[in-house]
Amino acid sequence: MVQGEHVARLTSAQYDALERAIAAGQRIAIQRRGTEYVVVPARLRTSGRHEVIEAVHPTTGERMEFLLDDLDDIQVVR
Repeated sequence: MVQGEHVARLTSAQYDALERAIAAGQRIAIQRRGTEYVVVPARLRTSGRHEVIEAVHPTTGERMEFLLDDLDDIQVVR
């Protein structure tokens, strides 16, 4: 993940992998502030100047949102 001054950006390969995970309902592992979350992404959207991953926890069904700006790493779980 490339981090700019205030904006974290995914590489084109990471965007492609995230979009495929959303379409296929695959789990992704997100690292944020030292904590790993394994979730099923439902959608990638913008909120103002921020990109947001909307996801669901696979065990509890809890809906979660992650700002790309806050992420340290993201990987598709295979």
